[in-house]
Amino acid sequence: MKTKMPKIKMSKTKIVMSITIGIACFSLMLVMFMQFKVVKQTDITSIETMREEDLRTELADWKEKYTELTERYNDVMAKITEYQSEKESDEKTAELLQSELNQLNLALGTTDIQGEGITIILEDKKDTELSEGIIVSQITDYDLLIVVRELFAAGAEAISINDNRIVAMTDIFLRESNEISIMQIDSQRITSPYVIKAIGNRAYLESAANSKDGKLKQLQNAGHGLEVQTSSANKPIIINAYTGTIDSKYMQDKEN
Repeated sequence: MKTKMPKIKMSKTKIVMSITIGIACFSLMLVMFMQFKVVKQTDITSIETMREEDLRTELADWKEKYTELTERYNDVMAKITEYQSEKESDEKTAELLQSELNQLNLALGTTDIQGEGITIILEDKKDTELSEGIIVSQITDYDLLIVVRELFAAGAEAISINDNRIVAMTDIFLRESNEISIMQIDSQRITSPYVIKAIGNRAYLESAANSKDGKLKQLQNAGHGLEVQTSSANKPIIINAYTGTIDSKYMQDKEN
């Protein structure tokens, strides 16, 4: 047997009421959904606002750190600039002192030097008979001292004899030993020919060496050998440094 479902008959009024209740429920759900959405947006906005504040704080901290680093950088750069300035000043001072030291060494004769000038070859012809009854006498220490003085007077800046540098303390003397005459410069024995080198204006020096009133010409006229050579651009005069000891026992700076 089949059971027949009863037919539900609804009046028009109930249908209208049901539709009205459904619309109300839908509206209520829609309002609730909108409220949830607003709440959600409010929470996100709050979170975003909170993050922005954190970022602002973090940015402020980084800005402060950057400012500190900038100040430290400027301080370091200022110190570097000051150091470089002092270094340049020290370098300039060192260069000036080195220049003065070089000039002092040149004046003292403690460095090897070269330049234009002349070379004089003076050969002692002692005991040579020039003519009957005329014998050439020996070149003396006084003769060499006069030659040196005349060359300095002609503008020589440096002089050497047989590679012995002539300085203010140089002593040239003729020692007599067992009837033998020994020429010495300080403690160094030298023999003829005497090779005299002079650095300076070669024209002035050559003129002094060839002067008819000079000591060299007098020695040549007395029978000694004399040759004067001038330097060239390819062959300058070379004078070695003074090898003796420069010792001042009595000189000292003047007290103010």
